[in-house]
Amino acid sequence: MPIMPAPSAVVFDLDGLMFNTEELYVEVGTELLGRRGHPFTLELEDQMMGRPSRVALQIMIETHRLSATVEELLAETDEIFPGILDKRLAPMPGLVDLLAALERLGIPKGIATSSRRTFVQRVLDKFEYEPRFAPILTSEDITEGKPHPEIYLTAAARLGIAPAEMLVLEDSQNGCRSAVAAGAIAIAVPGPHSRRHDFTGATLVAESLTDRRIYELLGVP
Repeated sequence: MPIMPAPSAVVFDLDGLMFNTEELYVEVGTELLGRRGHPFTLELEDQMMGRPSRVALQIMIETHRLSATVEELLAETDEIFPGILDKRLAPMPGLVDLLAALERLGIPKGIATSSRRTFVQRVLDKFEYEPRFAPILTSEDITEGKPHPEIYLTAAARLGIAPAEMLVLEDSQNGCRSAVAAGAIAIAVPGPHSRRHDFTGATLVAESLTDRRIYELLGVP
């Protein structure tokens, strides 16, 4: 692992990195396609993961040649998801301790996610996390979704730092490519849903948010 100055700020992806929402998305995708007689495959999951909701659902439509529109699938998603979130949403292992360590050192924290703002607020409000992050960027704040670098370039600009001073924690291939393309320090933290992804360009592929090498990069004792 290369030696480098401690970053000035840390930006987190949300889905699958901070919370277990990727496994919940699989349940929703399985339900959406099951209603239409199609399977939700690993290949489709990989294509959709890390992308804005509308883009991901358009991929689903094109893959299975569905007659449904993106708006119809979004409406069904909004119908299915709340019950799952209320029962099963949880922080990923190591998140609570990592946030506390960053706050002890006064390192700014932001979020850059492909999810919609209403969803992000619902997730963060459940754990009263929203006041702990700035900026919080969602799919509504950008024109080009991941793997395009726009969201991380915007995060760096909002933080008032160069992208190279920003450490990004991502769980997906598309998200990691976005951070690398922006010139940020990209740390991949794959979960069971993304261990098969290609994280070329990442400074580190961590085991989880508990990985001590993340703390070392951050200069956290």
